[in-house]
Amino acid sequence: MNKAYLEDHDIEKLERAATNMRDLLLIRILFHLGCRVSEALALEVGDIDLMQGTVRIEHLKTRINLACPECSARLGKSHSFCPKCGVAIK
Repeated sequence: MNKAYLEDHDIEKLERAATNMRDLLLIRILFHLGCRVSEALALEVGDIDLMQGTVRIEHLKTRINLACPECSARLGKSHSFCPKCGVAIK
């Protein structure tokens, strides 16, 4: 049976196969944040907040940034409430 997703052990294999830190970080960003390749490649140092443990990702495909104004959690287009902090999204 073909599967359309990767399981944890598949991602671990990809991480072990990385030959340098750049590739390892790119793999981790893609799979742990669930972003597109173009979104990961567009990240800049200022998009990462180590103190809050957050990463701001611009949705390049639609050119909109869907983030909770209260906690900066990444949101889908259909969210009316933030799943992380519960704030209503307008």
